[in-house]
Parts: sequence; structure tokens; C-alpha cells
Amino acid sequence: MDLNLKNRTAIVTGGASGLGKALVLSLAKEEVNICFTWQRNESRARQLIEQVKATTPVEIMAVKTDLSDEQSRHQLFTTCIEKLGKADILVNNAGIWLSGYVSELTHYDWDRVMNVNLKAVFHLSQLFVNHCRERDQAGSILNITSQAAFHGSTTGHAHYAASKAGLVAFSISLAREVARQNINVNNIAVGLMDTEMIQSHIEQNLDYYLSRIPVGRVARPDEIADIGVFMVSPKTSYMTGATVDVTGGMLMR
Repeated sequence: MDLNLKNRTAIVTGGASGLGKALVLSLAKEEVNICFTWQRNESRARQLIEQVKATTPVEIMAVKTDLSDEQSRHQLFTTCIEKLGKADILVNNAGIWLSGYVSELTHYDWDRVMNVNLKAVFHLSQLFVNHCRERDQAGSILNITSQAAFHGSTTGHAHYAASKAGLVAFSISLAREVARQNINVNNIAVGLMDTEMIQSHIEQNLDYYLSRIPVGRVARPDEIADIGVFMVSPKTSYMTGATVDVTGGMLMR
């Protein structure tokens, strides 16, 4: 299926690994130009750029970004626009998953999770919406939330769950604000994926985690990414404020 995304430009946070990398690769297949962020592993970001350039004709760049820092976020957006000319798509994928029960949780860790998982989404979405309005263009925002937004946490991740629940409410509110400007805002709710962020937890408690997933397996990042790319395409221009459940059935009611 042709998603009519050729020559559009996307900003993807956390694009160097995990689901973010899968999103970059899936967008590149649709000939979307891409600006993605990395923070710690420059070689991994360079390898991804080389991989994309070897297989597709798109423009692609990576920007080192501390998503918890306002100035760094602003510099990311400015750099992407200067180099690629515009932004049609914003994918707020980056997130951190720190451990700690509420009785022991530090204010520093709480703020760190909120700054990356929620405040960065607000700030980049604000920059993106204003960019689209200035150019009088349509736009798509995709936010990555979690089943934890709806079920909470039982394993010491209350701060993560709270940030992802806030993301759902923020997305719905923003979708209402910008719907008449042809900017749609949607979420994907993910469950357990085979990514570095949670791999060690899954390996240590495999039976427990698999017992919570009706389909009986963890997700592959690429199968989630393909759904995400469809959601930022013109095929979904009539969908906004929605959260699509791709948790392997964990959110079935």
C-alpha cells in the first residue's frame, strides 16, 4: 500500500535504537526524510544513517539531544528545520523507564521521568504545531504511550505509568485544539517489546511477563513501527485524539 508519504519530513525522538530505530527504518521505506535524536551512542546513530542511505534515497540526519533540557529540545527543532527545510511529522517516541517504588522514589528520578516522557512531548509538540501554523500546512503527531497508562504499575514504575497516563490526556487535549488546522494527534499504546530498555527485566521474569500477554509473546519493534507509520500517513487524516492498542491484548476489557 502506498501511504503517500514520499518527500515528507519527520522528526523522531529516540531514533537510534529500539522502537525508534524501527520507526526510522519504516519511515525511510516510505521515502520520508528523517531527523532523529540520539543521546549516548553516536556510533549507533551513524550506523543507522548509513543503513538508511544504503537502501533509500531519503535525507536523514541525527541530532544529539538531551530531551530533559529545554534548550537542547529547542536546538533540535531548529537544526532539523534548518537542514531539512520543514517538518510534517513529529514522533515522540523517546522515553525512560526507571525503577523505584513510591516509598523509596527520589524527587530527582520522578522529575527526570516526567521531563523526558511528558514535558519534552509538550515542548516539541508546541514547536511543531507553531511550525505548521506558520507554514499553513497539515501535520501529524504520534506519541508513544503504554498499557501502564491504563493499568498502572505493579513492579515499581509508578512514575513511568503516571507520565504515560498524562501523555494520553495531553494528546486528547492537543488534538481538540488543533483539529481544525489539519493537525492530527494520536497515540500508540505499547506493551512489552523486545528492546534494550526492558530486556533484562523480561529475561529475569519471563514467565510472569508472558502470562500477562494474551498472544503469549513480546512484540517486535518493527511490527509496532509499521502501525505507527500508517498512523502518520494521509490514510488516517480523519483519525485524531485516538489511542491504538498494540499490546498483544493486554488492554482488552
